[in-house]
Amino acid sequence: MAEPIKIGLLGMGVVGTGVLENLAENQEKLTNQIGRSLTVTKAFVRPSKEKEKLAEKFDLTLVYEVEEILQDKEIAIVIETMGTIEPAKAYISASLKAGKHVVTANKDLLATHGTELIELAAENQVNLYYEASVAGGIPILRTLATSFAGDNISKVLGIVNGTTNFMLTKMVQEQRTYQDTLDEATALGFAESDPTNDVDGIDAAYKMVILSKFAFGMTITMDQMTIRGIRGLSAEDVAVAGKLGYAVKLIGSAIKINDSIHTEVGPVLVPKNHPLAAVQNEYNAVFVESSGIGESMYYGPGAGGRPTGTSIVADLAAIAQEIENGTTGRPFSPYQQELKLTPKDQIINSYFFSLEMPDHSGQFLKLAEIFTKLDAGFEQVSQAKGDGEKARVVIITHPISETTYAEIQNQIQLKTKFKFISSMKVMEEK
Repeated sequence: MAEPIKIGLLGMGVVGTGVLENLAENQEKLTNQIGRSLTVTKAFVRPSKEKEKLAEKFDLTLVYEVEEILQDKEIAIVIETMGTIEPAKAYISASLKAGKHVVTANKDLLATHGTELIELAAENQVNLYYEASVAGGIPILRTLATSFAGDNISKVLGIVNGTTNFMLTKMVQEQRTYQDTLDEATALGFAESDPTNDVDGIDAAYKMVILSKFAFGMTITMDQMTIRGIRGLSAEDVAVAGKLGYAVKLIGSAIKINDSIHTEVGPVLVPKNHPLAAVQNEYNAVFVESSGIGESMYYGPGAGGRPTGTSIVADLAAIAQEIENGTTGRPFSPYQQELKLTPKDQIINSYFFSLEMPDHSGQFLKLAEIFTKLDAGFEQVSQAKGDGEKARVVIITHPISETTYAEIQNQIQLKTKFKFISSMKVMEEK
């Protein structure tokens, strides 16, 4: 049998260990498919007794200087599982320049520097694959790049952050507060000690940058997106949404309108009959609408050592097969289109407004006047009994443009003493 394809591993934490376990368990199957075995020969780590035990278990050599992998001419593929932007970017760049293929799960890096790294891979005729960067164990990127190659995608909607989906599930099912659910998510390891990237929608936005590229061939940047998270979301508003027939989810959306796209992240009222409403706890899902297939959804674990490791090994197998066939150097997603952003006046949605107003006569009339002047209508109105000082009102509008939505908020702030509790988009009924 031919010599094994040798691999270098950067980082041997939860995901790196998941890769090693997956390779060990599926080596026979992989060898049968590729014709050669895949072997991690060196791992770049910080020294520790735990890592030494893992190295012995998986029969690999630990190295403490990254150059020992970069300068090893026998290593054909480098796996990066360290996370963060630096030094991962420097290590990946050096690997590509050294003629080594790279597999990574680093969504932060790819969303911010993906174009540069993709170009560097092309210059050096090597592969850069990153299936695991979006939705962990769900094979969504390769599906978009291959299975949808002959289809016209119009919409991609994703629950792509397990931490916030876990929190929102608990807020709905157990009527708990934002802070209580965040504390539990942290205790269970779903949320980091600094949960900013999760609860402020940044993690989901990184993934939507990548999904937009694969679905529409357009490269959007973080500053071209609208990004809102669930920080401080009111448990009462989540409960009211439930009574009105909706589940609140943090949704990343990339929508094609004519020849332009609009990509954003934010809390959305999802109709309970929509498949995304049923996605619970830390699970992820990506819902795709296209002219050929119609509606399809891809569901599974969004993180974890074994699910993410499985996606990384799938990339390894694909690269190994291309090495065997002599076809390396092609981009993961070759689809490219000029970026065109949808104007705000062409982005149409219904919206949920939750407001606190003085509890005396004439207040709702002020609200109605603002909406009437802006040609915006009420689809549903729900008002809780006031306490003599303040009252809470919830409104779902008829479809309006994003420009009108912003002006409604502006006029309420200028002309009333109402307090905004929250505002969210409402997904259309199926």
